[in-house]
Amino acid sequence: MPNPVRFALDAMGGDHGPSVVVPGAALALERKPDSSFTFFGDEKQIAPLLAARPALKAASTIVHTDVSVRMDDKPSQALRSGRKTSSMWLAIDAVKEGTADVTISAGNTGALMLMSTLNLKTLAGVERPALAAIWPTSRGESVVLDMGATIGADARQLVDFAVMGGAMAKIVFDLDRPTVGLLNVGVEEMKGIEEVKNAAAILREHEGDLVYHGFVEGDDIGKGTVDVVVVEGFTGNIALKTAEGTARQIGRFLGDAMRSSWRTKIGYLFAKPAFDALRARMDPNNSNGAVFLGVNGVVIKSHGGTNADGFASAVEVGYDMVRYDLLAKISAGLKDYDRSNTPAVGAASS
Repeated sequence: MPNPVRFALDAMGGDHGPSVVVPGAALALERKPDSSFTFFGDEKQIAPLLAARPALKAASTIVHTDVSVRMDDKPSQALRSGRKTSSMWLAIDAVKEGTADVTISAGNTGALMLMSTLNLKTLAGVERPALAAIWPTSRGESVVLDMGATIGADARQLVDFAVMGGAMAKIVFDLDRPTVGLLNVGVEEMKGIEEVKNAAAILREHEGDLVYHGFVEGDDIGKGTVDVVVVEGFTGNIALKTAEGTARQIGRFLGDAMRSSWRTKIGYLFAKPAFDALRARMDPNNSNGAVFLGVNGVVIKSHGGTNADGFASAVEVGYDMVRYDLLAKISAGLKDYDRSNTPAVGAASS
């Protein structure tokens, strides 16, 4: 039997802290029994929740700290107040020190990225990390990156994102050669800023374990046109927030329409199974767990407002990234690409 996957959990991260992190870990342990957990945070809050879950308690330890990163802290502020002492930093440090295989946090995204990069550093050859999310599509799911870790990116960095996203897609979707597309303002080769066109030239010329599809547009993300969508972080974050907001808006519109008359209320009763299926498909908790790609360790970002099921999903993403050796796949992929003719001259404006 393989060694357990060792999780370092920022128990104080997110909107709900231990009240979600502990039951989420318990659910994850049921699904992945070859796991162990270290909870970093306030022992007085964590211990009673563990005591009520004997199986989880037997697979867990607590490292107490009074310091936590607030959701509204600026990354620099979080670093000043929480370096080497906060639950977030200590969870990351456990991966660096080799006492854990993966860090999971629902806390402040900017602080988590800054602390992860400073503490773990980046993989050899990676200039900037990226935040990769699993995006539900008409065909199933796709990996989309960067979701906001790196604002602006040059051609070399976009190629790095493609390689790292491809490595993640191989694990998550069990693919030998995932398809990759660069998000652009059109599919024609002459469109877009120079950095995107230069990245396309590199990806087009390379025949390896990625299949370069070409440029994709915004609506191709939801269609699932490719397995991996590559975009710099400013645009990627806007796309993510727009999609999340649109999903909530559609939900409100449907709810209002179903309550508008007695006829629509009766119709809703007949259509309820279909609406339940739609709600489950659009629920972000069911695809929770974004991966910080490019740092020298496995770090998973959970939605801040997630529930226990969603946090368990983030833990399962981390489990797969460790079991199927994400870091080795990224390093091997980067060696396959010749990026020497693409000097890193700083981030391109978008």
